[in-house]
Amino acid sequence: MRERGRRGLPLERLYRQLFNPRLYLVAYKRLYANKGAMTPGVTGETVDGMSLAKIGRIIATVRAERWRWRPVKRVHIPKRNGKRRALGLPTWSDKLLAEVVRMLLDAYYDPQFSDHAHGFRPGRGCHTALSEVVEVWKGTHWFIEGDIADCFGSLDHQVMLKTLGEKIHDGRFLRLVEGMLSAGYLEQWTWGATLSGVPQGGVASPILSNIYLDRLDQFVETQLLPLHNRGKRRTANPAYERVRAAMRGAERRGDRAAAKALRRQLRTLPSVDPRDPGYRRLRYVRYADLCRTLHKSA
Repeated sequence: MRERGRRGLPLERLYRQLFNPRLYLVAYKRLYANKGAMTPGVTGETVDGMSLAKIGRIIATVRAERWRWRPVKRVHIPKRNGKRRALGLPTWSDKLLAEVVRMLLDAYYDPQFSDHAHGFRPGRGCHTALSEVVEVWKGTHWFIEGDIADCFGSLDHQVMLKTLGEKIHDGRFLRLVEGMLSAGYLEQWTWGATLSGVPQGGVASPILSNIYLDRLDQFVETQLLPLHNRGKRRTANPAYERVRAAMRGAERRGDRAAAKALRRQLRTLPSVDPRDPGYRRLRYVRYADLCRTLHKSA
């Protein structure tokens, strides 16, 4: 699947991968140590009591296409700015199946994602995003930061399913994801519909948001950056060239003191013109749903 994703080939008959019990064992290994594994959702089910028999029942239900996602239990947790964020707590069986779905989607889509996307990806994170800024964004003049408000809660379900359907040619798998998106939530034992968005705190929500936001990455890289970038190299800095010529003249005359002073002055000057009107670069990086660009030019 990862190789097909790397080559941009579509996926077919993905649903049958959900019948593999080994995937559920890997999902269990990744989830059981999390603090939320013992937190119940709308039922009392937790990781406690997990067994191969339970995996067999989940697979049998999925194979018969009778799986129904339960609504998540909604609680509110405080944010740093004093506000509160809605968090969805799924039941353990839903969480286990969602992790298998996440692993399948991640294996296929991650090789296709932009190198400038660092959020919710294996081997990437805040530090890799910062490293890209430090190592690549030299001579930055302007930083522009954009934060997508309520990103997880605002994803359009139809756009999400259409985006998945462009490369996943399996109606059963798409219907399963659609059921996950529209399962709703329970708050104070009152059911609420989820007409948009993915569950905040859901296992598969990060990969789904990355698939959704990959359209933004593609737009920036293929249209926005080429539109603003200009020139191949900066022109030489006239002040730098004058000091360097004077330094070489002092060296030819044998005036070591003057050459040393000019060399020291040369090190304080940029070798290229930082305000070259013929050179401009726009760069882009995304960490989770936080986008940052820079305007680097004259």
